[in-house]
Amino acid sequence: MIDRTSAKGVSLFSLLLLPLFLGTVPVLEAHESLEFLIPDAPPLTMANQGDRHGIVGDIVLQALKNSGYASEPRTLPWARAQKYAIEKDNVLIAPLSRTPEREHRYTWIAPIMQMDRAFFSLEHKVANFEEARRRFKAIAVGLGSAQEEILRSKGFAPEQIYAIKIGENPAQLLLKGRVDAWFNGVQESRYIWRRVSSRPLLMSPPMVGHELYLACSKVCDAEVVTHVAKAIETMRRDGYIEKVKGRYLNNDPMEKSTKSGSL
Repeated sequence: MIDRTSAKGVSLFSLLLLPLFLGTVPVLEAHESLEFLIPDAPPLTMANQGDRHGIVGDIVLQALKNSGYASEPRTLPWARAQKYAIEKDNVLIAPLSRTPEREHRYTWIAPIMQMDRAFFSLEHKVANFEEARRRFKAIAVGLGSAQEEILRSKGFAPEQIYAIKIGENPAQLLLKGRVDAWFNGVQESRYIWRRVSSRPLLMSPPMVGHELYLACSKVCDAEVVTHVAKAIETMRRDGYIEKVKGRYLNNDPMEKSTKSGSL
């Protein structure tokens, strides 16, 4: 039997059901824009370099694009950027080390890459944190960085920790004798030093390593977290992340100097 429900009846019935259908439409929309905060910390993240946003910046932006989101990264002083992401909703931030002090403050989307941290000095190659505490009077670290947290947790005195804004140049402080050591990520330190001096730089063994994460505000859209995490994992499996790292690091001859302990 043919259903001859009138057009008027169908229209009315559809209108009555419309709110139910709308309630099931996913929140995710193609090209939705997300706020993304980065420090100016080459080669990990870069500001004002055109299409080059550093290793982590390039990877995150590609993952967002693959997930249907648009974003234009912006820089803030790193301590302020972290505070902003904590206080707001749905704000992405990277690269962020997943330290105990930060664990409950963010939504952790996905690890991007490993970063080892070491002491750099023009005079002394220390072997461990205990020797560094005895040897160094002023150690440059980024303000609000994991390095600052680590030194505090390892018992360094406040007067030994020389915190500077991320984006300022700790290598110049070392060259000018304003600090006698620099505690920082290995890749970043090599990249910076090569561009400011040809003097040999002594490097300790790696003291601690963390995965660098893409994180989000504590209140973060669940679909954003799921889709972007999956995109990053796909990029890891297909080799894209290693290719990006290679673009920034493989042409750097100083990357090959680890075993000698100097740069």
